[in-house]
Amino acid sequence: MIKFLDLYKINQPYEALFQEKLKTFLDKGWYILGNEVETFEQNFAHYCGTKFCIGVGNGLDALTLIFKGYIELGKLQKGDEIIVPANTYIASILAILQADLIPVLVEPDEKTFNLNSVLIAEKITPKTKAILVVHLYGQLAEMKQINWIAKENNLLVVEDAAQAHGAKLENKSAGNFGNAAGFSFYPSKNLGALGDGGAITTNDSDLAEILFSLRNYGSEVKYHNDFIGVNSRLDELQAAFLNVKLPHLDTENQRRRSIVKRYLAEIKNKKIGLPSYDGSQNHVFHLFVISTQNRDELQKYLTENNIQTQIHYPIPPHKQKALPQFNHLSFPITEKMQDEVLSLPMSPVMTDDEVDFVINVVNQF
Repeated sequence: MIKFLDLYKINQPYEALFQEKLKTFLDKGWYILGNEVETFEQNFAHYCGTKFCIGVGNGLDALTLIFKGYIELGKLQKGDEIIVPANTYIASILAILQADLIPVLVEPDEKTFNLNSVLIAEKITPKTKAILVVHLYGQLAEMKQINWIAKENNLLVVEDAAQAHGAKLENKSAGNFGNAAGFSFYPSKNLGALGDGGAITTNDSDLAEILFSLRNYGSEVKYHNDFIGVNSRLDELQAAFLNVKLPHLDTENQRRRSIVKRYLAEIKNKKIGLPSYDGSQNHVFHLFVISTQNRDELQKYLTENNIQTQIHYPIPPHKQKALPQFNHLSFPITEKMQDEVLSLPMSPVMTDDEVDFVINVVNQF
């Protein structure tokens, strides 16, 4: 069976270094917000090209805290509207709602699956104060156009970069295109921890100062609380593991792209639509997502031929039971995508033989 994602195989090369980090961690006896978190924050800020990185508990908290930070700064108010893609994982929507803001959903571009910048203007109202951009599946959204729209309308730009670690455009990296960005280090991400983890990157010193406090009960000095904060700190041991893996991220992303180039060149099946890719570094292929009108049939066929696949995502946010206030809305492009998308195996540890096998089986469908 070719696994959709083999996390053991991905992390196995680092096991000896992980063991060293664990021993050092145990020997130090400092378990929360120690040197490993501080080092990772410095390393990841440098990697993304930003002035600040704030380690937090997970990717959802990263986005939620950005919005709460801007509320504390007075740049957002509860009840403000935030433009967000309709075609995204529900966490993007939850972050807005958990900050007492209002999501305004916009259809994606049919070619890239990312937020369609052409459709943003018609959704802007006097209450619109920010755009939450999602770099879906690892591909950068249309940041030049989106930033121009934001500047013309005095809007904040927040990146959901949970799937886009290392995606680059003109020497600028995901996490450095807007006012702030949220990352996830969930184990399956291109830069994955061995548990939950997240981070915020920004060049805004005022925001960073508040975020360092908000993640820690709203406190900078112990037992002195300046804000209604939360307990969402990047774990010291997970930061240690991330420090081991970060130097290898670009190499692993490049391996993903080399597999993608083979998929795109060698999968030849008229029943299957392939993703758009211009060959640049603007995509890190966290996921390789194809589309077909026979999605369930194809998934069953691939399973029978020992190839694991997943669906990202089977139900769009506006149709989720958890969000009844959006259930009446219609987003035909998003809904069509959710009915047709299927993710093929994609990871830096796939062998050439495994790639051959996937291509051959898909072509025989």
